[in-house]
Amino acid sequence: MIERLKGILADFFQQADLVLMGLCCSASLYGILLIFSATRYKDSERYVVVQTAALFLGLMVYIAFSMVDLEMLMKRWKLVAVFNVGFILLLLTPFGVERGGNRAWLQFPFLPVTIGPAEVVKISFTLLLGWQLAWLQEEKRDLKSFFSAASVGLHTLGICGLYFVVSGDMGNVLVFFFIFLCMAFVAGFALRWFVLVLCGGAAAVAAVWALDLMPNYMRQRFLVIFDHSYDPLGAGWQQSRSLLAIGSGGVTGQGLLNGTQSQSASGQSLPERWTDLVFSVCGEELGMIGCLLVIALLLAIIFRVLIVAKKARSPFECYVCVGMAAMLIFQTIINIGMCLFVMPTIGITLPFFSYGGSSVLTLYMAMGVVSGIKKRSPAARRPGKPLRQ
Repeated sequence: MIERLKGILADFFQQADLVLMGLCCSASLYGILLIFSATRYKDSERYVVVQTAALFLGLMVYIAFSMVDLEMLMKRWKLVAVFNVGFILLLLTPFGVERGGNRAWLQFPFLPVTIGPAEVVKISFTLLLGWQLAWLQEEKRDLKSFFSAASVGLHTLGICGLYFVVSGDMGNVLVFFFIFLCMAFVAGFALRWFVLVLCGGAAAVAAVWALDLMPNYMRQRFLVIFDHSYDPLGAGWQQSRSLLAIGSGGVTGQGLLNGTQSQSASGQSLPERWTDLVFSVCGEELGMIGCLLVIALLLAIIFRVLIVAKKARSPFECYVCVGMAAMLIFQTIINIGMCLFVMPTIGITLPFFSYGGSSVLTLYMAMGVVSGIKKRSPAARRPGKPLRQ
């Protein structure tokens, strides 16, 4: 057993993507430092301990998923589809937990942390969507046709609709949708379908807005983006404090552990500073230089994933990498935009930096999948046929 384990680890270190792993670890360690500073006023080490434990478990998950042959796994695509639906529906059981108006977390009695089903389903959804796109190509379907666009679109709308109805969490619904758009674009879908989808989406949002069908709290989150003076003590409070924190940091910041808001226990200071607004803590204490380092690390991870996508041995694995990169891109843009008061607050965390054990584990799972694709990229064997009945 020991010899076999040594062989597995030797194979991992020889062929897996150690550069990607190093970038992810660097981002996580930087995030833990920011979380330590953001939670120091609480006089509790729980947050740092949980995030550090999640990092170590994440590395184990990274190694494990680097060993998984996705094409062998996805021959059981029906089980993956059932898992996606079933895991979301668990939110309707007594294990489902409601926070901030969204029933988007699971709390199991045998686990010390909550789990966000969307975090896990993002990965399995990406795998299943990539498998579907590869099948359409293998079956010589015209990806510019209505049938191809409708089948992939219905798959995406089904997951998005189910998750939104069950949880009410619009933020992660948008992540699913952005993953779909990027993967479909790379696969070669006709531009007319993207124009149709975007125009239809814009028309639907306009109709919901005009008919006053949007929940009031969500409507106010959009209003404050266009008018920062609108409800500064209510809907705009979180982002107003965030912008003030980032602006007060200047170029070099106020110093680690010295941020005016980051270190304050007052209820009038920066809220959600170790989760949604951890980037604001960075801006206040480490300034523009610290923020640029955060962005550089995330860009490096994204570019590394896209490099693996370009060298993947099959279209399926290429699409999976693109989907993983899309997930990181969307969450990064939305979270940083939210902190800078140019995007609405939709509860999207900053990858690798924000506090959250389940988020860290699933991110390392996703990056482990990419590492496994890189590990197998030199292989020349023909990929298995997806979605075969």
